[in-house]
Amino acid sequence: METAEGSADSEDVPTTAGPVRAAPGADAPPTAPTGAAAPEEGAAADTGDREAAGGAAVPAPVLRRLAAGPHSVLIDERALADVRRRFDADQAAALGRYLSAAQSANTLRAYRSDWTAFSAWCAAEGRRALPADPVDVAVYLAAAAETVHPHDPARWALAPSTLERKAAAIAAVHGAQGLASPTRSDVVRMTLRGIRRSRRAAPRRKRPLLLATLEELLAHLPAADHPAGAARRRDAALLLTGFAGALRRSELAALTFDDVTLETDYRTGEPLLLVRLGATKTDQEGRRGDRVALPRGRRPHTCPLCAFADWADVREAHRDAGTPGVRALLAAPAREPGLHRCHTYTGTDLADGTGRPLFVAVDRHGHLKDTALSGRAVAELVKRYARRAGLDPDDFGGHSLRAGFATQAALGGAGDREIMRQGRWSNAQTVHGYIRTANPLEDNAVTRLGL
Repeated sequence: METAEGSADSEDVPTTAGPVRAAPGADAPPTAPTGAAAPEEGAAADTGDREAAGGAAVPAPVLRRLAAGPHSVLIDERALADVRRRFDADQAAALGRYLSAAQSANTLRAYRSDWTAFSAWCAAEGRRALPADPVDVAVYLAAAAETVHPHDPARWALAPSTLERKAAAIAAVHGAQGLASPTRSDVVRMTLRGIRRSRRAAPRRKRPLLLATLEELLAHLPAADHPAGAARRRDAALLLTGFAGALRRSELAALTFDDVTLETDYRTGEPLLLVRLGATKTDQEGRRGDRVALPRGRRPHTCPLCAFADWADVREAHRDAGTPGVRALLAAPAREPGLHRCHTYTGTDLADGTGRPLFVAVDRHGHLKDTALSGRAVAELVKRYARRAGLDPDDFGGHSLRAGFATQAALGGAGDREIMRQGRWSNAQTVHGYIRTANPLEDNAVTRLGL
């Protein structure tokens, strides 16, 4: 069977994936640590049993126990309680905040989901989750490996990389509670090794969005007038920024107007955007302060600066006059085809130090929200436009923009050093994979065989 999951670095995580087989209303032993947290939005609630991602019920007692905890499964609440007894509440709260910040939000979300699934399985099987017996963990992982996709029995529900993450979550929760990790035992390590050896198929990776495909997606943007015009401008800016900046979907979702600065290309005198990235997947503490440059495009409809300026105009109109202001802006005469908006662009005062999200939700009535798009919403946006363009949406995702940059740059003759600089890759082997995809005959001795 092939796995239902995408590339290993995908941020999508199931809410309560795993082979949970719980009897509704069954009494659950104390399985979750005191520091376990409630599931994320979209996960099961504590108002009775809910179906998990694989069609299995999570027992209500487990959900109630998880809902009673704080926001992280990786904090030992008993240790914090001891801190509160010895120090004042503000000092204990400060410690809790910094402990929570030790892991990225995506990691915590995934670990929380994985611990929920394991706790529910332990409750259903009458086993103890904390501390867990190594054999129980091995049996859980083996059973999870046998789970098939609920909508396609020919596909595995969970990839080996996801099962390894589940084991890592179990280890992390034990470590946070000062307990030895059961995943270090031979039975767990050998089980994971056996799963990897049994699933030797290459990981299913998302297709790169090359320039021609990106233009197909842009050709299917909605109408330019109200109510669809705001989403049209946002989506164009998002797609072109993600592609030209080689950005991960989480990086796109985290951008604010404060992160974007209008500069001038000293070589040509043309405007360019400098985008500052905060904490990223490879720089989780934001120490490097990475920046990517977005130069003016050769054509207005593929110019990241023009798209950014058009979207900033919408956001300014909404700030100043709400939805009526956006409607009036979109009703104004369109500029002549072939003319760049960025030639006369002087920047925006939306970068005012308030951390205003760059890409926000827009409903079908054209109303702008204050909340930033999530990384998952970015991936769904790419899939939606792929579907509109007549492509298989399962082949594309948020990573398609970043992969598309590297592949298109390689096709254009860029060297690995240039690609690594913009994409902030530290491993040349990763970039070489994109180059091989773009041109499998590049530096290949098969061209010298004389056939």
